[in-house]
Amino acid sequence: MNGRERAFAIMAGQAVDRPPLMPVNMMFAGDFIGAKYRDYVLDHRVMAEGQIRTAEHFDFDHVSCMSDPCREAADCGATIRYFENQPPAIDEDHALLTDKAALLHLRMPNPATGRRMSECLRAERLLKDRVGTEKLVLGWVEGPCAQGADLRGINRLMLDFIDDPRFVHDLFAFVVPMELQYAQAQIAAGADQIGLGDAAASLVGPEIYEEFIFPAEKRMVESLHAMGTTVRMHICGNITSILSQVGRLGCEIVDIDSLVPLNQARAEMGPHPILLGNIDTVRVLRNGTPEGIRAAIAECHRQAGNKYIIGAGCEIPRDTPHRNVQALADYAHACARPT
Repeated sequence: MNGRERAFAIMAGQAVDRPPLMPVNMMFAGDFIGAKYRDYVLDHRVMAEGQIRTAEHFDFDHVSCMSDPCREAADCGATIRYFENQPPAIDEDHALLTDKAALLHLRMPNPATGRRMSECLRAERLLKDRVGTEKLVLGWVEGPCAQGADLRGINRLMLDFIDDPRFVHDLFAFVVPMELQYAQAQIAAGADQIGLGDAAASLVGPEIYEEFIFPAEKRMVESLHAMGTTVRMHICGNITSILSQVGRLGCEIVDIDSLVPLNQARAEMGPHPILLGNIDTVRVLRNGTPEGIRAAIAECHRQAGNKYIIGAGCEIPRDTPHRNVQALADYAHACARPT
């Protein structure tokens, strides 16, 4: 059973020979091939090379186009700050929608011609061509809260939830179809699954999440399913207060950060979603030992049950010792059994 087969099998509720290994892996992949991260996010060839070589070396079951949260916002016209060896960032002081009235004139970018989005599509075509029969190709879009924050500015958006709820609904009404159009283009380019990153959603409580974010995320998940793809939800941070709501989204895979006990996530989200994670990326993965990492993953596996994918709470830190990343694969192989 290869990585792609293994990922699809667990999502279909079928037996797998071992737990899939699908950690978030971006800056680590760039460093692994000796590339500057600016080149990794701007050049599809560098991204594909980093993903493929890292996945092959550590026996990951997927390759991913997750790199930074700025692709869609950049192609909308937002000011982005680029750094030589760090992820790009939104210029919060000059956010595209600092003036809320600008939303009325904002045009949805075309993924095929937008500079940043089209580069992602090129990466997916290259990944599909080179390893797409062996490993799952994971596409990536921003969720409504994350993208809303990228366009409006995170602090302004948090105030808007209280001060101008109508604007937030209008903003999400723009974001959702834009992201779905981008997702559709990624599926056509070769993505086997769409990751939905909505980290900013971890900053709100259950009432705001239920009123504003859940309906928009639910529309996205249902629309992605209608496109014939599966969904991996990633909300890093502490989502303990919204676990049951995230469970109602219907995602096949939900990443769980280290701040949330997996047994609580399983209890509140129910038996259906596959849980991924959730060891502490710094204390356990980066600074720990291979023995401690294997023990921590074993405990995560026990708490999550059989519907479990090996990974950390969030991104593998770039300077994590290779032996520690290898410990993730060692645990996976130690669980191997015939199917």
